Amino acid sequence: MALDRRLNAYREDLADKSLEGQVAARRFVVGEPARIGLPVAALRPKPDLASGMDTEVLLGEEVTVFDRADGWAWVKAANDGYVGYLPDAALGSPGAVPTHHVIVPRTFLYPGADLRFPASAALSMGSRLAVVGEAETRGTRYLLLADGRAIVAGHCLPIGTYASDDYVAVAARFLETPYLWGGRSGFGIDCSGLVQLSLMMTGRSAPRDTDMQAVGLGTEIGRDDLRRGDLVFWKGHVAIMEDDKTLLHANGHTMTVAREDFEAAVKRIGWLYDLPTGYRRPVR
Repeated sequence: MALDRRLNAYREDLADKSLEGQVAARRFVVGEPARIGLPVAALRPKPDLASGMDTEVLLGEEVTVFDRADGWAWVKAANDGYVGYLPDAALGSPGAVPTHHVIVPRTFLYPGADLRFPASAALSMGSRLAVVGEAETRGTRYLLLADGRAIVAGHCLPIGTYASDDYVAVAARFLETPYLWGGRSGFGIDCSGLVQLSLMMTGRSAPRDTDMQAVGLGTEIGRDDLRRGDLVFWKGHVAIMEDDKTLLHANGHTMTVAREDFEAAVKRIGWLYDLPTGYRRPVR
């Protein structure tokens, strides 16, 4: 059986050294570590801007780089193992190990510790930063980066600590965020990206795509057992139960993250995508 190319880096000419003996390739390499240097970088199945986006990686997240050519890098994301191509310019050096992560859906980097300065970048929840100091201006506390840029301290926490252990509450913070196929950030997100990012922000991991989550995330349950935090799967779609009657999901109907009555959603989605294919409860 062929290995899933979304999670295994192999081509005819080159493959991850760890796959030697499992796949055929002319050359096997260990890969080099790097970190994402842009606020958000799209990961694509082909080195082509016209190729649809599979997922996104966020500032400070680590990747393994297997190849660089013609302005593109072929990488594997450390967070969920996803493999794809992104512009070489999106990569920074491994650099300082991030110390903090962003815990609000969206925030800004400033050129210094003052909210009146013009913002130099917008960051998503989950972005990772290496903090070297602190400053305070007019009562607002900032965290400082090595290049002098600053971020509001209340928008971050040290990596390994979390604002909530309730991933449904995290997901609800994304209400009205635009739907984006392959999106995994506070600027645009898809259904499985909402599940993955929300769980990540409570210290739990999840596969990236809906089909992966439907077989590998948590435990299977029955429809009559649904409660807050459970997942409902359709072919190609997933939603989070906010309670036993209401769900949250990033969806192409409203083109946002929206709250919807569960039974109404089943009826609305059913005419095109049939009934739900399964129900699962993420493991705490």
